[in-house]
Amino acid sequence: MSTPREFAPGLVIQDITPPLRLADFRLIAFDMDSTLINIECVDEIADAAGRKEEVAAITEAAMRGEITDYKDSLRRRVKLLEGVTVAEMEQVFTERLQLNPGAAELVAACKAAGLKTLLVSGGFTFFTDRIRDRLGIDYTRSNVLEIRSGPNCGELTGRMVDQEWGDICDGEEKRKMLLETCALLGIPAQQAIAVGDGANDLPMMAVAGLSVAYHAKPKVREQAKVAINSGGLDRLLEVLA
Repeated sequence: MSTPREFAPGLVIQDITPPLRLADFRLIAFDMDSTLINIECVDEIADAAGRKEEVAAITEAAMRGEITDYKDSLRRRVKLLEGVTVAEMEQVFTERLQLNPGAAELVAACKAAGLKTLLVSGGFTFFTDRIRDRLGIDYTRSNVLEIRSGPNCGELTGRMVDQEWGDICDGEEKRKMLLETCALLGIPAQQAIAVGDGANDLPMMAVAGLSVAYHAKPKVREQAKVAINSGGLDRLLEVLA
């Protein structure tokens, strides 16, 4: 890669010459936690169990790329959520979760330019389905938290539910889902944009035509073609005419 240069205050680019045309792309894929939204949902759920500090430390290490086995790190975190109720998760959604600045504006601009939208998250369907519906996202992939039935119904078991595509949406699954969606749309991956902030976003960012780091970990900023280090997600539109 070329040496990164500051295109505008808080906006760094490398290996591209703006302005690019947004309409030349056909798909934009987003991570959710700390990208489209302001929180790491697993950390906030853990707060209800009095285990936020422990879970957040694992999350931070995973996002920085210091834990290489993302699936194991997520299983460890989810196990610590056992006993949290659906009502407490509802509280996280209504009281703590907000869209990041510029998220709605960027999604709307992409849709207006004819792009399809994809949400791929190492988080949970409890939240991704609602963000999908709020923003009108076309495709999603994320993890399902297992909820007890019978005695103690409505509580998390500390496990996740396997899905038809696999067990956990990790970095490799994000890459696979981006490529599968490109194939579904009949486009090359070069016509896809991938936006994320953590190490588990790097596999999908590596295959996309344009990779975007949003307030990201150092390892991610270094490898992205666009790094938004200040301001909202819609700052990407400064690079895409």
